[in-house]
Amino acid sequence: MEKTNSMSKQQAAELKKEAKALRRPFVRELFRKNKLNLAMTVIAALIAAASNLVISWLIKEVSDTISGDCKYSFAALLLIMGGAVVMLLVCWVLDRIFLSEFRSKAMKQYREYAMSRLLEKGIQAFSGENSSLYISALSNDANTIETDFIGRLQITIQVAVTFVGALGLMLWYSPLLTLVAIGFSLLPVIVSIVLGNKAAAAEKEVSDKKEGYTGMLKDTLMGFAVIKSFKAEKSIGRIHRKSNESVAASTKKRINVNLHVDYASALAGGILQFGVFFIAAALALSGKSGITAGTAIVFVQLLNYVLSPIQTFPTFYAGTKASFGLIDKLAAALNKNIPDEGEEIEPQLTKGIEIRDLNFAYEEGRTVLEDVDMDMKAGGCYALVGGSGSGKSTILNLLMASSDNYRGEILYDGKELKNISASSLYDLVSIIQQNVFVFNSTIRDNITMFSEFPEEEIERAVRLSGLSKLIEEKGADYLCGENGSGLSGGERQRISIARALLRKTPVLFVDEATASLDAETSFGVLDAIMKLDGYTRVIVTHDLDENILRRCTGLFALKNGDVSEQGTFEELMERKGYFYSLFTVSQG
Repeated sequence: MEKTNSMSKQQAAELKKEAKALRRPFVRELFRKNKLNLAMTVIAALIAAASNLVISWLIKEVSDTISGDCKYSFAALLLIMGGAVVMLLVCWVLDRIFLSEFRSKAMKQYREYAMSRLLEKGIQAFSGENSSLYISALSNDANTIETDFIGRLQITIQVAVTFVGALGLMLWYSPLLTLVAIGFSLLPVIVSIVLGNKAAAAEKEVSDKKEGYTGMLKDTLMGFAVIKSFKAEKSIGRIHRKSNESVAASTKKRINVNLHVDYASALAGGILQFGVFFIAAALALSGKSGITAGTAIVFVQLLNYVLSPIQTFPTFYAGTKASFGLIDKLAAALNKNIPDEGEEIEPQLTKGIEIRDLNFAYEEGRTVLEDVDMDMKAGGCYALVGGSGSGKSTILNLLMASSDNYRGEILYDGKELKNISASSLYDLVSIIQQNVFVFNSTIRDNITMFSEFPEEEIERAVRLSGLSKLIEEKGADYLCGENGSGLSGGERQRISIARALLRKTPVLFVDEATASLDAETSFGVLDAIMKLDGYTRVIVTHDLDENILRRCTGLFALKNGDVSEQGTFEELMERKGYFYSLFTVSQG
């Protein structure tokens, strides 16, 4: 039993150590090239703490003056008070320059690092993962980290320094007189109300910018397979950087507005505090009234400084722990599905694609493919047909390296797919999918995937994909809308074809590209694909159009995860077997 407990503790310690190691680079990004900004905010916190203690000391000296124990002249006290005000103004300026920069830069670098790690994941990343985890981590969770960890860092330092100083003063002076000053915060509250509209407007701007950022993240995650297969990581990274900078700028503006509110309130409170004490002392010296409340207030104030950490430190500790938990969650997720480096291959197919004894199951005990054999020659056009659930799309996904958890062999020119690097694979193959993802950008950007291409190559892709009419009608700079809401299904499919043509990969996979299109549009899209001479094409289709199938080099009829029949259209029709039945039923 003791041995089991010891092992459990050891495992827990190892897991904790591993989580800390994964977290470290994310935390480092918060402070990378940001140490000067942090140091200056710490100095501002120290000065603010000192100015608060100076004001408390001034209150005691004014109180002593009221009682007749005059150590300093009023001129000297006013001069010292002026120094304290200057100290607060210095803090204000330092925070205006460095605090907003520290916070905005910290979160900007954190998000960019997380996005760069996200773009390193393999194309299969979200086949078994929840993309909302990343959306939440880079929006809501990042906001929590900014508020509960980064945002409370400086104030916690200030409270700690003030606590030590205030405790020292309380030990030095005798706390015999205590009195609560009611109404002390009225002036700061009024200042906050006056500046509240600006703060609300700044908050609204941040919310709008973050909404746009979330939309960009949604585009990236929903179109992740397209990004990876078309090797657009750098372009998407640039778009993310631009959107992230916009969020950072609005956040910086909001922080500055909030700083105005905070420091205006603090300065107003300091002026009011000294004013009350100064007037009380003046009245006492005039002989019109005996005032002793000042001394009491100074000790109440010092007591507040002593009690403040009781509220601040637990909150900061809880916020830091919660923030690190969120970072750990993101770091662990980003550490999954990172493709291993494999062999670099040339972006050409000379022999063909072979599948030997392929077996695959998404879950143990639920076989999807069993002993599948296929031989597809380079330059040929092959169609995978069969009923729903027969394994057609699964084969295509495996050919795109969606999973390496299969038995058997998938060979490109005799090289096993598991040993090929993902990067060089995507130089060899492209895919046109049923659910074409179109980014909320121009038609041109969606064709080029935000990369630069020679104009003649773009024109060629537009012409061969049948997009010329759309470009003539709407223009290349037409905004497609979120996920292509401004385009028809056929137009989106043609954009997908143009993407593949522009990349000029030798192998083109087509996965149920016409499933949601009408018969005329479906034929137009497939006809455009069939006319692409020089490409090795593998088409998964439910549409058994004789005019299309007769033009294929070979057909593979799948049934229950196995190749039931294979051959040309004429050969399979003559056999009058499984394919013949499928085709006959489809024509009825």
